[in-house]
Amino acid sequence: MIELIPAIDLIDGKCVRLTKGDYEQKTVYGENPVAVAEEFERLGFKRLHVVDLDGAKSKHIVNDNVLRGITANTSLTVDFGGGIKTDDDIEKAFDAGAAMVTIGSVAVTHPELCQKWIERYGADRIILGADVRNGMISINGWKEDSTEPLIPFLKKYIDMGVKNVLCTDISKDGTLQGPALQLYKSVMQVFPTLHLIASGGVSSNNDINELEENNIPAVVFGKAFYEGKIDINKLCL
Repeated sequence: MIELIPAIDLIDGKCVRLTKGDYEQKTVYGENPVAVAEEFERLGFKRLHVVDLDGAKSKHIVNDNVLRGITANTSLTVDFGGGIKTDDDIEKAFDAGAAMVTIGSVAVTHPELCQKWIERYGADRIILGADVRNGMISINGWKEDSTEPLIPFLKKYIDMGVKNVLCTDISKDGTLQGPALQLYKSVMQVFPTLHLIASGGVSSNNDINELEENNIPAVVFGKAFYEGKIDINKLCL
């Protein structure tokens, strides 16, 4: 069964969604992210993906107080990403209750630091964030493209012990045009035991079902839920 992970993206302490990572294309879906998280738990979800978009842009954690509020008021297993650049940042995330952290930019710019974190905290607590644009990894809140192609990037970290990868096709994110199924299938072909979390473009229950039929282990969704395009009653929670 595919793992279902709703997402809360944070700007100015509010629950928002962007389109293709563009901070100018922002929609606010909730003034109180803790209340949104509590509703996800009430509906039966077990996991939550929280992204500090202010942190991603500022290159340091900004919304750890919101994370703390979510983990204090729900029993959701929360993974947290955005702005984790230093030892202080990752400690701040774990201290605020994150069960796991998603590491993206640092994995490109400072692989030795990322490796240290994998060894210190364990691979189960580190999710590799692989944000893809035109086949290359993008960093710093999707503002910059690196020279790292996706598959070699993944291999490097899987060889270090990484088990969980959150892969976002930036061109799909927030568009409600369907996920990058072929991209995820190609990743699973190369790394069949990887716990791959598909992210970006989910628009309906059918998209989720299609990912599950193609043996994609997990999926993150946000906008489709907030806009009522996913029927919760038809999900296996």
